[in-house]
Amino acid sequence: MKKGCVVGIVIGVIVILIAFGLYGYIKSTYNGFVTLNEEVNEKWAQVQNVYQRRADLIPNLVEVVKGYASHERETLEAVTEARAKMGGQINVGPEVLENPQAFSQFQQMQGALSSALQRLMVVVERYPELKADQRFADLQTQLEGTENRIAVERGRFNEVVRNYNTTIKVFPSNIIASMFGFAEKQYFQAQAGAEQAPQVKF
Repeated sequence: MKKGCVVGIVIGVIVILIAFGLYGYIKSTYNGFVTLNEEVNEKWAQVQNVYQRRADLIPNLVEVVKGYASHERETLEAVTEARAKMGGQINVGPEVLENPQAFSQFQQMQGALSSALQRLMVVVERYPELKADQRFADLQTQLEGTENRIAVERGRFNEVVRNYNTTIKVFPSNIIASMFGFAEKQYFQAQAGAEQAPQVKF
């Protein structure tokens, strides 16, 4: 066998091995991105789930408060209006995670709802008979639990987003992420004044 032929075979084998290695790396990295992306989507679904739970509690809460404090119309309307503004926004698709404007709008609407609920709770302090109502006590427990779940699920969401964002930004996987359109996801950011833990008091 000629020397040139042997060199050609060796080079061909090396090229094939490099191609297989590169294919394996790209496939593994891509599949890793898909897995992380699905984790982010799953955690996002959990966040939406607890927000939906809170939204579902609000009509009952407003009705019970209305029974004792119907003249607190402005506050009751603020809560109802904040919930209504959410409309179909509680269950927004995961594409909002890659859109800073849409994500910020979602956070602002949730913040407005939280703020309206806090104002309602201040009003409730004026009505001891309302606080003694068993239906209200049950709603209080459910709302407190829901607020805690919201904080927990948002924390878990931010953890998986951090992991995903880090993975798609480090070299050389950032090249593959860019090739296949894996974009950075948005984090939940603390609202102004959130350094003090919100208290739901009834």
